[in-house]
Amino acid sequence: MVLERAIFEATLADLEAVGYARLTMDGVAHRARTGKTSLYLRWPGKADLVAAAVEHAVADQSEPSDTGTIRGDLLAAVTVIATRLDGAFGEAVRGLAAETLADPERTRRARESVVGWADRRVATVFERAVRRGEIAAASVSPWAIRLAPVLVTHEYLAHGAPIPEAALADIVDQVVLPVVGVAPPPPAAA
Repeated sequence: MVLERAIFEATLADLEAVGYARLTMDGVAHRARTGKTSLYLRWPGKADLVAAAVEHAVADQSEPSDTGTIRGDLLAAVTVIATRLDGAFGEAVRGLAAETLADPERTRRARESVVGWADRRVATVFERAVRRGEIAAASVSPWAIRLAPVLVTHEYLAHGAPIPEAALADIVDQVVLPVVGVAPPPPAAA
């Protein structure tokens, strides 16, 4: 729907401009050129609107890069995740994490919106690696899939953006690859 798209785009633009804490339903309505009632009819509050805008933003994500190796695919996937966190999406992550903790159902929905797309990217990388024979299917568990997105998000929450490429490589090489049974590459010569 055209109005919903305008509202989602306005929400993301306001997140980028003023941050989650200062985002208001009035501000989003003004930017989207609609009435505040239009927002409240669809979303009961700011957290629900932001979660929906995030879902909309990641819904049409392209397939993760296929570099031909699990390491290359994982590096590409974590780079996309880190890039997303550097902007409106990251503002949504921080704001939703803080605002929804008191309500377990809202917390679950917000996490699905924010983290689900990243988990799907990593799951696709692992499926390819299994097909190529790089890893055993038995090494792919929900925990293994969640590991890279959680570590990238933690790095973002703890240290901010942009996340250094070296940190992303360490997440892949020192943690994720060993978990799925792949030896990390040898350290680079100094």
